[in-house]
Amino acid sequence: MRIINVKDLVKTYTTFKRGSGMKETLQSFFKREKVIVNAVDNISFNVEESSICGVLGPNGAGKSTAIKMLCGALYPTSGEIDVMGYSPSKDRKRYVREIGAVFGQRSQLIWDIPPVDSFNMNRAIYGITQTDYKTRLDELAEMFEIQEVMHKPTRVLSLGERMKCEFIMAMLHKPKIVFLDEPTIGLDVIAKAKIREFILNMNKTGTTFILTTHDLEDVKQLADNVIIINHGVKVFDNTLANLQLNLGEKKIVELTLDKPFDANNAVMSNEIKVIEQKSPLELTLELDAAKIAISDFIKFLSSKVTFSDIAVRELPMEEIITKIYSTQR
Repeated sequence: MRIINVKDLVKTYTTFKRGSGMKETLQSFFKREKVIVNAVDNISFNVEESSICGVLGPNGAGKSTAIKMLCGALYPTSGEIDVMGYSPSKDRKRYVREIGAVFGQRSQLIWDIPPVDSFNMNRAIYGITQTDYKTRLDELAEMFEIQEVMHKPTRVLSLGERMKCEFIMAMLHKPKIVFLDEPTIGLDVIAKAKIREFILNMNKTGTTFILTTHDLEDVKQLADNVIIINHGVKVFDNTLANLQLNLGEKKIVELTLDKPFDANNAVMSNEIKVIEQKSPLELTLELDAAKIAISDFIKFLSSKVTFSDIAVRELPMEEIITKIYSTQR
């Protein structure tokens, strides 16, 4: 069942071009050149209930603008957004009771008081009964193991501890959808693992998550579906598995050679690309397995070089995303 439906969404900003130098600056007081910026340019997508959807894109791509419109923080220039039957910008008061948000670089906690006092403030705002509040808080605090931490002033908490409290703040009223913007930014490996485990556990209970991130490991471990936005345009919308297949069955082949080999002067086939040569005995290739069988590749390789070790792995997610960005510019 679809919980989010977005159709032909557009967000346009009008700015003014200002020149440099004294002459152009003075002219701008009397006549300014308008510049129309399409932050989000006619995108459509759907999100299934109880799923985790990753939204990716380079800085300035428009993904944060799209998420702000989904949260109801921004009005769209045109297009339609339907989330659980609500229009986020028009039904904001009723809508925000059904959603939660965690922003990695913006805190909801009050700096000089303990998180537990901020939690209690949210209890009052959302009208949560004392019994439900205590049960929910105890459950979430135990999951994150912060029973003692949440009684300390927010300002003395580590980043990992604060982010755990941010999640509790967002989840106290049992939102049906939670928007996550860089939720693991700056966290160490252990804290990231705990946050990811929490998201997966909440997702199993039926909570839908919309995740925007630059950490592709978050996407690989969490997302069911991936949407990629570049220059305000949607360039990909499918499963994570299909994202990995999007550019063909590319493989990375790492070789340890028996004899020195100069890859720069070697003639390779169109299906094989030299990625890197760290040393005369270390060679990294990219292979398109859809165009040449692995067995044929090994035969071809054996005719070119002699090697003592070979490792074949999938194309890294970072390279897949980068290639999609570059082909959709």
